[in-house]
Amino acid sequence: MGVGSLGIIEIFASFADWLSIDMPYYAYEGDQVVVRCSGRDNNKIKRLTFYKDGAWLPAYYNTYIISNARPSDSGSYYCKAKRKVFLFIDDTEQTRSAWLTVRGIPVSGVLLETQPQRDQVVKGETLVLVCSVAKGTGKTRFSWHREGTRESLGEKSQRSQRAELEMPVIRESHAGRYYCTADNGYGLIQSEAVNVTVRIPVSRPVLTFSVPGAQALTGDVVELRCEDKRASPPILYRFYHENVPLGHTSAPFGGGASFNLAVTARHSGTYACEANNGLGAQRSNVAVLHVAEFPPKIRLMNGPHHCEGRVEVEKEGRWGTVLAEEDQPVFIQVALCNGTEETLAECEQVETFDCGHDEDAGAVCEVHVSSIDILMTRYLLPKIYEA
Repeated sequence: MGVGSLGIIEIFASFADWLSIDMPYYAYEGDQVVVRCSGRDNNKIKRLTFYKDGAWLPAYYNTYIISNARPSDSGSYYCKAKRKVFLFIDDTEQTRSAWLTVRGIPVSGVLLETQPQRDQVVKGETLVLVCSVAKGTGKTRFSWHREGTRESLGEKSQRSQRAELEMPVIRESHAGRYYCTADNGYGLIQSEAVNVTVRIPVSRPVLTFSVPGAQALTGDVVELRCEDKRASPPILYRFYHENVPLGHTSAPFGGGASFNLAVTARHSGTYACEANNGLGAQRSNVAVLHVAEFPPKIRLMNGPHHCEGRVEVEKEGRWGTVLAEEDQPVFIQVALCNGTEETLAECEQVETFDCGHDEDAGAVCEVHVSSIDILMTRYLLPKIYEA
């Protein structure tokens, strides 16, 4: 802001109305200020000097220039000059004093920015909050704040239009809205708030199988579930069998994701999964899945569904009922199984065989916490079980 933009020039006449001083009565910090002294007949001036608060100022010709005004330039200015009044007689005259006030420029355009320049920061990174002003002179006091809290995060006072506050290790608790203020003595100005989101990288995910003990039979549909409970979404999960990719699925809102696999005997082996949310990938520990072929040694026939029916057992390549049917051999009457037998024929036979050829058998399963006992009981089958 120059002198011309002020539009206010004070002209002070000398005591003798011969010497005068021209200068603005106020200026803004950083302006150029011109102090000019002149006489009614300048060619009669023999020597011209400038003074501020009684101290001599170096000047050239009839002008003293303040190129970059500061508050310390405020004060009382005047000038003196000698002129020839008669032959060898000189007269010294002094202007009236002119007061200059240098004002600072109030802060404006307060802005808060983050480094890195994004509204998301990764947990463990360093976050720098940068507070700046578009205008403002002098010493400025910067202060940083988080919405919802009364305490200041930090303050700095310096002759600068920019100041930084460093938060060295970001945690999840640092998420929130931040703003800063600036004040150079002409009023406090606040910035708009900036939202800071803390993103959490993936850690080692956990891979689980839907079948108990990671034991499956051919034909089962096994759910492979990969999960990282704390990572920020979205998360992409990839699944591997013997380090060969099986497929991938995503969790757009975080948490885990599943991949279903209809298994055969060749699906036995090691499995792993990988989680990636754009901040780096992490792979799970290896898990082993055992897939056994369903033993073709027992079947249920002529029942309403696959879990009920007449029990038939294969022995030496031939199928027979557990009790009897008129034209089929009889193998077992009552058997008690503990669940470790490969075939029903290996189960303990707890009753003396006394079946006739007019009876068939059904199966009833009794499940206990410590073991599974399969009790084959004898009863007269209804019509639906007859061959």
